[in-house]
Amino acid sequence: MVKPKKYFGQHFLNNPHIAEKIVQSFLKYPQHFTIEIGAGTGVLTEKLIQCLPKKKFVAIDIDEESINYLRIKFPEHSEQFLLEDFLNSNYIQLLLSNQKTNIIGNFPYNISSQILFKVLEHKNNVEFLIGMFQKEVAERICSQPGNKDYGILSVLIQTFYKTSYLFTVNEGSFNPPPKVKSAVISLENKHFQLPVSEKLFFDVVKTAFQQRRKTLRNSLKKWSSTITLPYLDKRPEQLHFEQFIELTSIIEKNL
Repeated sequence: MVKPKKYFGQHFLNNPHIAEKIVQSFLKYPQHFTIEIGAGTGVLTEKLIQCLPKKKFVAIDIDEESINYLRIKFPEHSEQFLLEDFLNSNYIQLLLSNQKTNIIGNFPYNISSQILFKVLEHKNNVEFLIGMFQKEVAERICSQPGNKDYGILSVLIQTFYKTSYLFTVNEGSFNPPPKVKSAVISLENKHFQLPVSEKLFFDVVKTAFQQRRKTLRNSLKKWSSTITLPYLDKRPEQLHFEQFIELTSIIEKNL
């Protein structure tokens, strides 16, 4: 068996009923090439290899012990188990750049936000995602304006994806049990064409939330001091992504 490693942030899913629930949610979406991130001990992987074609599914993990374990446990699928770092792999970069892709996984909590930013980089090809996150992060991603959890990730993800909070998962479904509850969410690509500079839009959103307790008059001072902007008396968590697009559009026209 694979020993969980703290430095990889590993909490292996060991509840087959939760794995089945995740896979059934995943199978509701059209099946493109699928990448499982963080295969671990294969509780989720086992169900995926039963229903996805060999040529359309790979399971990756940064832990060599996990990959070796899976290759021994499922020898007829050994070529589908890859020792890769999702965030830094040239091979994964190539996959995401060249074909429509779905992503699924019990994501390591210490890099879950980074995984989502990588998804945003490849939003033209990442069609659907179903992932296990720390409950607090899942709530943040799906949060609506006016909520204290609403932040940078909420705005950026919701601009390009329809988010759904699917269900909560208790600590006992993992080995070792995490100290927090977890949650499964889904992202469905909206194929939204941003009508402004993406770089500037990201910059406006991130700058606004750097001082989230202050009004936009203060947090967006580098633009608001010279450009007449709407919503300056509001705080960033009060704005919908469409209002951030509106702000970006005005800034862009006046640069």
